[in-house]
Amino acid sequence: MQGWRVVWPERAKVALEEFTVPEPGPRQVLVETEATLISPGTERAFLLGLPNTSCRFPTGAGYNQVGWIAAVGAEVTDLQVGDRVASTANHASHAVLSADRVLPVPEGLTSEQAVFFNLGGIALQGIRKARLELGEAVLVLGQGLIGLLALQVARLSGGFPVIGADVSEWRLQVARRCGADEVLNPQQEGFAQRLAAATGGGGPAVVIEATGHPEPINTAFRLAAGHGRVVLLGSTRGETEAVNFYRDVHRKGLTILGAHNSVRPERDSAPGFWTWRDDAELMLNLLARGRFVLDPLITHRLPAAQAPEAYQMLLDWKEELLGVVLKWK
Repeated sequence: MQGWRVVWPERAKVALEEFTVPEPGPRQVLVETEATLISPGTERAFLLGLPNTSCRFPTGAGYNQVGWIAAVGAEVTDLQVGDRVASTANHASHAVLSADRVLPVPEGLTSEQAVFFNLGGIALQGIRKARLELGEAVLVLGQGLIGLLALQVARLSGGFPVIGADVSEWRLQVARRCGADEVLNPQQEGFAQRLAAATGGGGPAVVIEATGHPEPINTAFRLAAGHGRVVLLGSTRGETEAVNFYRDVHRKGLTILGAHNSVRPERDSAPGFWTWRDDAELMLNLLARGRFVLDPLITHRLPAAQAPEAYQMLLDWKEELLGVVLKWK
């Protein structure tokens, strides 16, 4: 059987390539894809070979997939043909995966909703590390896809008020639709005064840096309240210059938390540190219960054959582009 997949043959180039779909081996399943979701910040950075990326080409792409099990290998007893599942597979029409790395999709959840499970889990593990308490003010810097999901996780975790910040007025309106208690543009006059008013004068107890740019990390240090926590959720592409750790960290008693998804525990979840599977299953169930606002996060729905066009929009980096869902059936 032949399938199709997205490949990056070289820097800033995207193509669809045909491949032979392998048969599943022991403890493996073959998944026929319904939908995949482009992760805008990460995939754009890797496609352009930005700092702190692998810069390896050619390569496959993507890590948000939902589909149906088309075949099962030997020793697979807990899954069967026809089950709808979510996984971290690449953008491709088919994928052979370990049975331990696919998750059943709850009834009533559409594929384009379920495909947000992994990015939601990434936001979730970052918020967990902040150990939020009910009533603590949270500021989320950057209202891209990860920032908007982190904002919603912070609300579910007891953050109040939860404030979204971005230089794009369009994205701030999306944040409003996603439940932000306040939205602020750092470039507008009166930003500091409005932030102080929104947090009762004390500043945010938790600042989530979700832009992925180096410069806002200093902003996060400056805006966090004394004895606050700064969560570095965005994968920073470059080096942050002129950090005055004595003034901005030591004197304020800040805690800085690295929140890259790769530092999860392999097997056993613990307070603040859950495994990928536990967080991913929780996200699917939360999505199924309607705990997240997803409609404004999906800005483009395209057939998979138009993947090169989708990535060109990503390279052009228009602020009105958030979630791009590729349809494979």
